[in-house]
Amino acid sequence: MALLLREALGDSLRRTRVSQSRTLREVSSSARVSLGYLSEVERGRKEASSELLAAICDALAVPLSDVLFDVSESLAERTLRRTGADVVMPGAYADQGSTHSESGVETVDAALLAQDPLLAQESLITQETRVVIPAPAARALAAA
Repeated sequence: MALLLREALGDSLRRTRVSQSRTLREVSSSARVSLGYLSEVERGRKEASSELLAAICDALAVPLSDVLFDVSESLAERTLRRTGADVVMPGAYADQGSTHSESGVETVDAALLAQDPLLAQESLITQETRVVIPAPAARALAAA
């Protein structure tokens, strides 16, 4: 079963709050969100808006970017554990156990990542992940 973004966000927020030894009531009051709603967000049952996430992060005195980074790592680690997929590596990190695909992308076997924590931290994009950014149309650039 796939981990949903809202569940990963809730887990990260809860870990942060608990690590600060703070109660739901304290954080909900500081963030100006109902106790019940914050509880639902932490349990991954409610999808928090960006404004609500910002308010919760402010109440926890943690940058939203840190929470999102933590969520990204959690999702990537879970994907790796579930699929055992190879991971796309930047060339500087893939010096042993690496292969080149037909597209020239350098990859490292997931087993190698288990042996090297630095590689595991730097390598969170699976081979199935592809980001395609289309080039803007010439007219769109002229109009801007």
